[in-house]
Amino acid sequence: MTVQEIIVQFIEGMKNTGALEYVAVFAGIASVWFSRKENIWVYPTGLINTIFYIYLSFKGGLLGEASVNFYYTIMSIYGWILWAKKDQSHRPVLHITGSDKKEWFQHLAFFAAFYIAIFFALTYLKKDFAPEAIPWADAFASATAYTGMWLMTKKKVESWYWWIATNIASVPLYFVKHYVFTSVFYVVLLVMAVFGLVEWIRRKNAPNSTAVNPIGEIF
Repeated sequence: MTVQEIIVQFIEGMKNTGALEYVAVFAGIASVWFSRKENIWVYPTGLINTIFYIYLSFKGGLLGEASVNFYYTIMSIYGWILWAKKDQSHRPVLHITGSDKKEWFQHLAFFAAFYIAIFFALTYLKKDFAPEAIPWADAFASATAYTGMWLMTKKKVESWYWWIATNIASVPLYFVKHYVFTSVFYVVLLVMAVFGLVEWIRRKNAPNSTAVNPIGEIF
């Protein structure tokens, strides 16, 4: 594909972007911004994004991404509960931490298990049910996202490495599926993920760091 063809596809894609995709994108950007700030609003805004993208992913034949967004939805509820827990001093129980070598091995094993499962599932489904699926790319984007979300609920710094990998993979994946605005969305998320990584490293190393938790009281 030439540069001119990419530009033409980008312009046409932006013209054809529906309102649902716009709402999903802006909710997703808000969610990542809140996660960078270690703010519990990451989850309610994230739920708007993931629920809308379940529909959009099915519509575009991105079954792996649809499964990711369903997983996001479940894990967002779980993460919301964890992040909202407070001790007797009304301070968040969960704090940003790093991972040791054993935990890194667990992260990689978690990623590998989901990559293999999603790849073979999409390879099987591609023939009759999902002709537009790209098994190796969709599986990579999905498995890294599964891992990143799992670690985000635990407030692990390493979650941002997996988010960066997810965003890099998702930019071309959504572009070739003609979800151009979503492709741009992942470029924005990539930049935000880098800043999020830097911010969480700073917070992890800062003494007496606390999370901003404006809606935790609903629990």
